[in-house]
Amino acid sequence: MSHRLRKWRSNGTYEEDSTLVPGKTLKAVLVAAAGLLLLSACTGPKAEEKPAAATGPVTSLPSGPLRVAVISHGTAGDAFWNVVKNGAEEAGRQLGVQVEYNSDGDPGNQAKLVDNAVAQQVGGLVVSMANPEALKTSIENAVRAGIPVITINSGEDKSAGYGALTHVGQNETIAGEEAGKKFKELGKKKLLCVVHEAGNVGQAQRCDGAKAGFTGDVQTLQVDISNPADAESRIRGAVQTDTALDAVLTLNSQVAARAVSAIKAVGSQAQVGTFDLNTDVVGAIKAGDVVFAVDQQQYEQGYLPVQFLKLYRDNANVVGGGKPVLTGPDLVDKSTVDTVGQYVQRGTR
Repeated sequence: MSHRLRKWRSNGTYEEDSTLVPGKTLKAVLVAAAGLLLLSACTGPKAEEKPAAATGPVTSLPSGPLRVAVISHGTAGDAFWNVVKNGAEEAGRQLGVQVEYNSDGDPGNQAKLVDNAVAQQVGGLVVSMANPEALKTSIENAVRAGIPVITINSGEDKSAGYGALTHVGQNETIAGEEAGKKFKELGKKKLLCVVHEAGNVGQAQRCDGAKAGFTGDVQTLQVDISNPADAESRIRGAVQTDTALDAVLTLNSQVAARAVSAIKAVGSQAQVGTFDLNTDVVGAIKAGDVVFAVDQQQYEQGYLPVQFLKLYRDNANVVGGGKPVLTGPDLVDKSTVDTVGQYVQRGTR
C-alpha cells in the first residue's frame, strides 16, 4: 500500500504531492519526525542543570581517641580528690577517652601543669580553680590554642570569662547557706567555720553562705590541711577558749575527723557538721559525732566533664547553656547515711 505526501504551504494550508510513498517508507519518516520532536523537547527550553560538586576543602570528622588532662588543686592523699579522679577515669574507660590526672595544691604549680598540658596539645582540659587569678593566663592560653576547657569545683564565677565551655560543681554560697540553715534548725547559737586552704575562694564563699543561712554569730578559723595535728590543735584551742561555740562547720571530710577529736578532748558540747564525705565521716554520722555532711557529689565533677568534652569533640555539643552544671548540695545525715555510705565505700561518693 502507498500514500501520497502532503506539502505544507506558507499560508498554513497544504497541497497533495503526486509522489507516492510506500507504507513502510512513510512509517520510517514518521518515526524519524517523532524523534526530532522529542529531541527538540529536551533541548528547548533548556533543561535545568545540576550544580557542580563543591571543589573546596572537606573538613573530616574527628577520629581517634580523645586525650583529656584533668588538673586539680587537690593535695596528695586527699580522699575528696581521689573520688574526682575515680569519676574521670571511669568516664574515660566507658567512652574510650585517654584521661591523665594531675594535681598540685600550690596555685603556681597548678598553672604550670596546665601550661604543660597545652604544650602537649591535649584534646581537652578539666581544671579546678581554687585560685582563679593564678590560673587565668594559663587557661586563656589553652582556649587561644583551640583546646576546650571545662572548669570544676571552684571558680564558677570566673569560668565563662576565662573562655571555658562550662563549669561543673556545686554553688558554694548555696551549699554554705544550706549548712547554716541546718545548724539553725538544730537550735545552735554560735558557729565556727574552719577554713583549711588559704586563698581558696570557694571556701570563703562557703563560710559567707553559712553566715547568711545561720543568721547568728559566725566566726572563722584558718588551719592548714597539710598539717592535720596542728589543725586539730587550733580547733581544740578555739572551742576551749570560747565555750559559747556550740557548732563547728568544717569544709573538708579529713578536717571533720580532727574537729571531732578536738571537741572530745576538751569535753565541749559543740556539734560538728562538715562538707564532703569519706568513710570516717560516714562512721561519725552513724555514731552521732557528726550531725550532717554537705555532699557535693564530686564523682560527677570528674565524670561529667570528660563526657561533655567527648560530646563537644564528636558532636559540637555544649552543655549548660552558659550556666554551671550543679552537682550539689545534698545533705547526708542519719536518715540517708546507710544508703550513701555504701557508695562512699566503693569510692564513688
